[in-house]
Amino acid sequence: MARKMLIDGDLSKPNEEEAHYDFDLFVIGAGSGGVRAARFSANMGAKVAICELPFHPISSEVIGGVGGTCVIRGCVPKKILVYGASFGSEIQDAKNYGWEVNDKVDFNWKKLLQKKTDEIVRLNGIYKRLLSNAGVKLFEGEGKLVGPNEVEVTQLDGTKLSYSAKHILIATGGRAQRPGIPGEELGITSDEALSLEELPKRAVVLGGGYIAVEFASIWRGMGASVDLFFRKELPLRGFDDEMRAAVARNLEARGIDLHPRTNLTELIKTEDGIKVITDHGEELIADVVLFATGRAPNSKRLNLEAVGVELDPTGAVKVDEYSRTNIPSIWAVGDVTNRANLTPVALMEGTCFAKTVFGGEPSKPDYRDIPCAVFSIPPLSVVGLSEEQAVEQANGDLLVFTSSFNPMKNTVSGRQEKSVMKLVVDAETDKVLGASMCGPDSPEIMQGIAIALKCGATKAQFDSTVGIHPSAAEEFVTMRSVTRRVSASGKPKTNL
Repeated sequence: MARKMLIDGDLSKPNEEEAHYDFDLFVIGAGSGGVRAARFSANMGAKVAICELPFHPISSEVIGGVGGTCVIRGCVPKKILVYGASFGSEIQDAKNYGWEVNDKVDFNWKKLLQKKTDEIVRLNGIYKRLLSNAGVKLFEGEGKLVGPNEVEVTQLDGTKLSYSAKHILIATGGRAQRPGIPGEELGITSDEALSLEELPKRAVVLGGGYIAVEFASIWRGMGASVDLFFRKELPLRGFDDEMRAAVARNLEARGIDLHPRTNLTELIKTEDGIKVITDHGEELIADVVLFATGRAPNSKRLNLEAVGVELDPTGAVKVDEYSRTNIPSIWAVGDVTNRANLTPVALMEGTCFAKTVFGGEPSKPDYRDIPCAVFSIPPLSVVGLSEEQAVEQANGDLLVFTSSFNPMKNTVSGRQEKSVMKLVVDAETDKVLGASMCGPDSPEIMQGIAIALKCGATKAQFDSTVGIHPSAAEEFVTMRSVTRRVSASGKPKTNL
């Protein structure tokens, strides 16, 4: 009975004839999590509908697109630009490998921009076909709740359609935020940064997270001068401090000017560009100012409060461990819940939702050992606990293994840029608690390491694994010497 209650809600009147609904499931938001939940639910026999705003590369309150942030204005187009930016240094490195390269190499921003747009249009079409092939009914328009089992869709021509559903899933994602300083309208967010008509020659980036570091790398790789401002001593707060320092060194080595413990206080339009004023009284001129100052749950226009759905102070939809809100018929997955805001996590949550509600298999998303990557140049990738997190949670001592080396490719190219690897191990159980790497191909390597951590691998099992030679990845199975032993009574080394 407990399992059936989880799926069907209150069964206090089990003999009552079930109400008729237009759909078994109505999903608001066709991003990664929403599309996954809709498709899987339909494949399990549910009658499913989904609504999404009309497509455009730059989002607004009334513009979106099937595929969501990741596909249209996030991970995918960002990675394309990272690839594009990486070729500049690759071309330089090629010289010592025998390639005769002219000193002047031209970069055509508009050509890359068009290729990027072509790809996201293609993916938008693929996502629509995936929904259609699964039998999901797609509505183009803005959806909002008008009751615990009713959704209203405002179509492009302004007409409103109302549908009932046994279950409603909110999957509307998040939206980039601005810092609320004078002149903020002169700056841009990541949405616009992915679709700039002209490549900036002088870029200022405010923020110390993924997006800030990635766009700083992209623009610098394409030849712009870049100034990166952030509030802490190092960028990427929340990551392992040792890895943060490695990323900062690489950013500086590639010509990005770092401004730690510095905020922007005002932007002013001038004939020469945008004047940027900092809280230290510094002034500089930029062609573009990117605000990478966080994202907020996209929940404002859903009419949630009127229906009684509880939100947290940030506007995130509050859910239980099965992604269910306080209203039994209403669920939520992805960034709108502000749990772990990553595309693969939204996919996991969408899968678990479908299994729970329509598959007869109550499933909780597992947030342990989620791997992730920062696509700076070179990238950072991690899985499990940072050293600081491990110290916070440890009951016993920790063993830390590190390796810093010049990758084989750099020994010929002459590039002075070390890769850094790290394992954090429980001294008593020998279990590997965390792994991290800053260097070329680190996301590809870390995906495999993540499987090992998910399986509870020990350091001895890492050591007994035969390496692939020559590769950077083999370093993870050849780190034999303990770099340091950290006492359980210790505290995180820094709060940088």
